[in-house]
Amino acid sequence: MNPGTLFVVATPIGNLEDMTFRAVRVLGEVGAIACEDTRQTLKLLNRYQIKKPLISYYQPHEGRKIPEILGLLLGGKDIALVSDSGTPGISDPGYRLVVEALRSGIKVVPVPGPNAAASALSASGLPTHRFVFIGFPPPKAAAVRKLLLSLVETEGTLVFYLPTRKVEDFLGLVLETMGDRFAVIARELTKIHEEFIRGQVSALLAKPGISSLKGEAVALIQGKSRKAIIF
Repeated sequence: MNPGTLFVVATPIGNLEDMTFRAVRVLGEVGAIACEDTRQTLKLLNRYQIKKPLISYYQPHEGRKIPEILGLLLGGKDIALVSDSGTPGISDPGYRLVVEALRSGIKVVPVPGPNAAASALSASGLPTHRFVFIGFPPPKAAAVRKLLLSLVETEGTLVFYLPTRKVEDFLGLVLETMGDRFAVIARELTKIHEEFIRGQVSALLAKPGISSLKGEAVALIQGKSRKAIIF
């Protein structure tokens, strides 16, 4: 028996209309879906009238589910891997499963679609020809400061994921370690309250309400450059 295929399926980061035709077809055809949160995935599946067995696959316990999922794949079943939103493995569970599937000779196929970093970058106004995706910074300020210092000479746009409650402190550390660079906070992407806040870091810190933003955010920081960005 030939093994099944592991499909890495990107799902909407907010607006359910961003689901691709291919993603809907694949989710409807696979034998089971490995998902970060079954409740979130059920909302999506119900929207598209898809009924499939769900396998809970989430951090930090994803390793416990890998043998089960590999067993299904080696038994000939196709499996889709999804996260709560966006592309699995990009600051979401998925990397370990993909690696173990490849080691077991299982075909891994990407089904591309929404991604918060790419969406924010495309509309940010910051340079897009070169960028560095960092993802979520460390939880403690000292570690964030060390990380930012290591990136001071990086020329590409720096892309971070942040809970909005940490935006103000993060920008303060950017100002301290990198200087007053141009920055963009992209908040609640593709949702009703989507917002792009652009300006020098010092100006963003002075904005009323910066400490009380809601939702999830992508923070984009200008890389090392002599060129000023003005809108």
